[in-house]
Amino acid sequence: MGCKRPTARSRELMRNATDAERKLWVQLSGREIAGTRFNRQFPIEPFTCDVVSRSAKLVVEVDGGQHAVDVEKDRARTAHLKAQGYRVIRFWNNDVMDRIEGVVAEIERVRRDMPSHKWEGDR
Repeated sequence: MGCKRPTARSRELMRNATDAERKLWVQLSGREIAGTRFNRQFPIEPFTCDVVSRSAKLVVEVDGGQHAVDVEKDRARTAHLKAQGYRVIRFWNNDVMDRIEGVVAEIERVRRDMPSHKWEGDR
């Protein structure tokens, strides 16, 4: 099995997005969150992250039940992303599906609490 280019993998993940990922993307795609631009299925090697604001260095992950089993893998992934300068926040699929307003409010709170110098690229 060959290694796929990150953009091809990103497109594949977008086509096969979970309902929770799609629902969150609807909320984030219009730059509604503190004027921040987000990208879906953005590669930060060796991972592809669910939602990323490159200028804010913010990663939003939407986790299904398999993440409750693979806790150590997620810790390693988060540590790697933090080492690249990203802040990582995670939500469970059911939180996104059942309380999207609260999820969006939390993303907005985290974004607003980040240092203001990181806002420059979002305008």
